[in-house]
Amino acid sequence: MTRSTIHDATPCALGEGPLWHPERAELLWFDITAFRLHRRDGDETRTVQFDEHVSAAGWVDRDRLLIASESRLFLFDLATETSEPIAPLEADSPATRSNDGRADPHGGFWIGTMGKSAEPGAGAIYRYLRGEVRRLYPNISIPNAIAFAPDGRTAYFGDTDKKTVWRQRLAEADGWPVGDPEIFLDLNAEGLDPDGAVVDRDGNFWNAQWGAARVAAYAPDGRFLHAVAFDAANTSCPAFGDGDLYCTSARQDLSEETLADGRAHGATFVARGVAQGQDEHRVIL
Repeated sequence: MTRSTIHDATPCALGEGPLWHPERAELLWFDITAFRLHRRDGDETRTVQFDEHVSAAGWVDRDRLLIASESRLFLFDLATETSEPIAPLEADSPATRSNDGRADPHGGFWIGTMGKSAEPGAGAIYRYLRGEVRRLYPNISIPNAIAFAPDGRTAYFGDTDKKTVWRQRLAEADGWPVGDPEIFLDLNAEGLDPDGAVVDRDGNFWNAQWGAARVAAYAPDGRFLHAVAFDAANTSCPAFGDGDLYCTSARQDLSEETLADGRAHGATFVARGVAQGQDEHRVIL
């Protein structure tokens, strides 16, 4: 397995949602349960503290992100650190929060929600497109692995609780789902828990696997290709930037013994020159 190094040692309770901003050429990521957004500015780590769970973002322009929180989608200006509401997201449900999300090739933004205690079936997956928020898939326990193939006609999403990732055909014109999803990966036999994912320029699907200390690459037909090892048990979500593979991790759910084993649990990692990723897609408001 290809190995990695630490990109940023800031320990995250639940690191998630890494985003390589193509115009800023920098990595941003979240610590969901600490209500924080982190970004790397040269050799300095900059942190923004919010007042509720924040989990994923898409870029709108050089300074503005569309961020998903436990109750809403909102615009956040990195230069002024000010926010502007866009749309509610299960705002009437204090028992749920957002989780994995990513912008799609059509300018939309997919985001999953889940119970704060991962209650079975408490969440869903939504899509935001040009002012509309539409629920796509209900009864999701732990939404993850939201990613998009380079052809713009294929989406992926998973439920970690079911150890399954699905593939969904998309309409060419606007990217809304067409037909029913089909199983892409069933990891039950291997006992693997699919977390966040990203697709490279060749269409290979890179999946962080919670508890397995790795990101595994699968071909478009679902064949396992290889994996990148990370020095943390709970790898949570990958992102590509300039040919490098980044990955967040989490300290959540680890025993005191594991936390003391000398590994960098909760850090954010990078594996150099692994594969060429797609540029992250811009969200169109």
